[in-house]
Amino acid sequence: MHRAAVHTQLFLLTALSILLHSGTAASAEPLARDEFVRLRELLQPAENELWRMIPWRLSVLEGQQAAARQHKPIFIWAMDGHPLGCT
Repeated sequence: MHRAAVHTQLFLLTALSILLHSGTAASAEPLARDEFVRLRELLQPAENELWRMIPWRLSVLEGQQAAARQHKPIFIWAMDGHPLGCT
């Protein structure tokens, strides 16, 4: 069996097991708006995080032009697959 298929099956079996044994997934109450706002604010990264100081570009062309003007290298973060690594 393909490695990705094995990982997918293990993930699904684990998720199903958690749902079946927790008993709260089907009976959980909706999240109140004020609780959502509180949790969202709690989970936001701090304003002084170092990665926030990097002048990120969404356009590769724009980034390449800015790098050429400033004689700086380009760092490209590229991903292929599921954002949680479940590929």
